[in-house]
Amino acid sequence: MRTSFARLLGRSGIEVSAMGMGCWAVGGPWNFNGVPAGWSGVDDTESLRAIQCAFDLGINFYDTAANYGAGHSERLLAKAFKGKRDQVVISTKFGYLVDETAKEVNHYDTSEEDSDLASRVRESLENSLQRLETEYVDVYLIHVWGLKIERALAAREVLEEMVKAGKIRTYGWSTDRPDAIRAFATSPNCGVIQQQFSVLDGNDELMDLCKELNLGSMIRGPLGMGLLTGKFAPTSTFANDDVRHHAQWHPGFKDGKPTLEWLDQLAAIRDVLTSGGRSMAQGAIGWLWARSPMTVPIPGFKNVAQVEENCKALEFGPLSKDQLHQIDTILKRNL
Repeated sequence: MRTSFARLLGRSGIEVSAMGMGCWAVGGPWNFNGVPAGWSGVDDTESLRAIQCAFDLGINFYDTAANYGAGHSERLLAKAFKGKRDQVVISTKFGYLVDETAKEVNHYDTSEEDSDLASRVRESLENSLQRLETEYVDVYLIHVWGLKIERALAAREVLEEMVKAGKIRTYGWSTDRPDAIRAFATSPNCGVIQQQFSVLDGNDELMDLCKELNLGSMIRGPLGMGLLTGKFAPTSTFANDDVRHHAQWHPGFKDGKPTLEWLDQLAAIRDVLTSGGRSMAQGAIGWLWARSPMTVPIPGFKNVAQVEENCKALEFGPLSKDQLHQIDTILKRNL
């Protein structure tokens, strides 16, 4: 049964299911500048079953990147949607050198800059189109969080060319910097951003900017890299080939373990998130829908059970305004 309700990706006008599927984890193991950046091993058969399950439940939006599995995630989506490409919306990302054979991803050069940026952008897009077995991508995102604004604007010139050529429908940037987005999103063909946001973290200024500029907000980390499912304890650990073992940049992790601060906050709001029969994950997704009409959460997955649980959030819908207020009161914050 299809249970999805729809949202628009901002001024792009592209209609998507209110939740997408984040395809980082199903890419399998890979290294980013020599450090494990995947979510440990995967079973492609189960991944394909999970993607089909999401599609059957009304999910038409799938977010991947050239980085994920060093191209493997893109190839998996090509296999999943062969013969039904016109029924789904695909987002992918660029900004790094991808070695599929070695499963290695690195910066273009010794920094995040590159003198031959235009050719890099074109080459990256063509490689992604080939792996996805498609003639176009719906959403194309800069994947370099800290790229200098002037370099992003130079890349935007190429992205505009690709829109005119019909190879991408809209584009944006995966970053949490309001100044960068305000400068980058001056073109009407820039319709989306991707930002880290959840009931426990995120940049409120950037979220409000999406509403001001009519930008779709693709939410990465809507479940706090799994922490907001409520399945982890202070003693939980992750394998060395699991990115969470190394995710010092995420506020919910330190030294490869969940932080007490996040676990305590989550325990404090558990009753609100699980009201009405929701699971913790479903409540966290519902909070994001209630937070802004621009949001499209893209939780990750590795199996059918996770997809089914996340998709059931569509049946519950957004939390109420009263529930938002309760959570803000408990966490002693104002929106």
